[in-house]
Amino acid sequence: RPLTPESGGKCSNISFPNCPLPHIPFKYHWKSYTLSLIFLHPPSMAAKSDPLQSLSLPFNTRIKLAFFNLITDAVRRHDFTVNRRVMNFLDPRVPANPKPYRGVATHDVTVDLDRHLWFRLFVPSTAATSTSTPVIVFFHGGGFAFLSPASQTYDAVCRRFARRLNAVVCSVKYRLSPEHKFPAQYDDGFDVLTFLNHRRREIPEWPESADVTKCFVAGDSAGGNVAHNVVVRACRAEFSDLKVIGLINIQPFFGGKE
Repeated sequence: RPLTPESGGKCSNISFPNCPLPHIPFKYHWKSYTLSLIFLHPPSMAAKSDPLQSLSLPFNTRIKLAFFNLITDAVRRHDFTVNRRVMNFLDPRVPANPKPYRGVATHDVTVDLDRHLWFRLFVPSTAATSTSTPVIVFFHGGGFAFLSPASQTYDAVCRRFARRLNAVVCSVKYRLSPEHKFPAQYDDGFDVLTFLNHRRREIPEWPESADVTKCFVAGDSAGGNVAHNVVVRACRAEFSDLKVIGLINIQPFFGGKE
């Protein structure tokens, strides 16, 4: 049911008695657009593991993040532009693979050639036997200025989403800053939803079971910001077929001044 914020933005305990997981209460803290969930370990779990230790990133993830920070620092110029030639060299890309790999086939779909707007379509093998497969429209992170659906990391992540969630994933290649300023990224994201609503049947590889009435919009970091704003626009639109029923934000980036 909808959660109503208490006056003063205080935290309140909530529990899910029908949750299939062990009974774990958590707190929520309401802000203007943010719902923060803080899981509290029961005493039996707290005795077995240190909560602070469980929140630390794996060592290999920290190494990758440090390496990525070095790359982004190296390609940024003093005038805040990006050296795309060097970035493309340092960002390993993988092509689409129509032959299923780990149970998922991929295809690149052009939305607008003039804007170089396209998305990578991830189709799990289970879609062929399913009667209704949900659709996830995903926006990658990278500070609005780096990476793409063809980046090795995001190709692997979206492939896992498609395989583990049994969902058709559309990973969007939106225009990057600083060459393309706000709101170009939001425009591109919304136009992909419009494309899926009107023209998805023009895609030869689009599975028959893909159900756009079960559409989720997702993103991480800067992509979470794009996903949020695209969903706001989608709620105001009147799509004939497509229906956004969920927003999945993975550590979204929001910033600004009050």
